Amino acid sequence: MNVHKTSLCVVGIAAIGVLAGCVSAPAVTASASDRTQLPSVQARAFDTGNREQVLRSVMATLQDLGFAIEKVDSAVGSVAAMRLEKYALRMTVTVETRGKQQVVVRANAQYEDAPILEPKPYQDFFAALDNAMSPTSHTAD
Repeated sequence: MNVHKTSLCVVGIAAIGVLAGCVSAPAVTASASDRTQLPSVQARAFDTGNREQVLRSVMATLQDLGFAIEKVDSAVGSVAAMRLEKYALRMTVTVETRGKQQVVVRANAQYEDAPILEPKPYQDFFAALDNAMSPTSHTAD
């Protein structure tokens, strides 16, 4: 591997850092088996018919994770956010209804123009969103 590729990998892995406060840096690339599993970690269904509440929870979760909301299209159900900490990490989340009592949330993360293919950042985002959606997360300590 030449010096440029090596330094790009090191910078990419180090710069991506934590999407949701992870302890390890997500990789920009993934093996073929990771790519086949990725769509399942990028989406989560919630048993609620309240799309607007889920959209608000997505925005709050992104802000809690250090993202700045750049654009919200409530008619489409999309949120674009960016996190700047020595690097630019972009996250786009869509919220859509499935039937009358289910909402599907899909997340896509990018470092520069490359999609993040490591599942951990998505798992951490959805864990934080699950916590935000939980009725017990709104109780006083």
